[in-house]
Amino acid sequence: MPGKTFSEKILAKYAGLDEVEPGQIVEVTPDVAMSHDNTAAIAKTFERIGVDHLYNPDLHLVVLDHCVPPANETFADNHKQIREFVRKHGIRNFYDINNGICHQVMAENGHCLPGTIMTGSDSHSTT
Repeated sequence: MPGKTFSEKILAKYAGLDEVEPGQIVEVTPDVAMSHDNTAAIAKTFERIGVDHLYNPDLHLVVLDHCVPPANETFADNHKQIREFVRKHGIRNFYDINNGICHQVMAENGHCLPGTIMTGSDSHSTT
């Protein structure tokens, strides 16, 4: 029987299983769920489908980094909506403009630790 990869061991632990195999679908709760300037769109979707609170605000991390400074009124309004969303839901892990790129902010501020699971709404979040 071949050994397990580090990822397989972590996923098994989080899924409450003895082991997982490549291709197996498992359901886990991440330690961190990161989003950035697209949080405005996510907030609008939450409002549209009737979500009025977050399951665990401490799980969320929001970084304003993609449209900094806002190039137009639309981006500025998105930032305003994000700040309101963060306040409304008590998200403490909020990094406003000029704090860095979301992927680096996660690592440099101790949100990425060995053996944990992080998700991100950005295509580069796996880096």
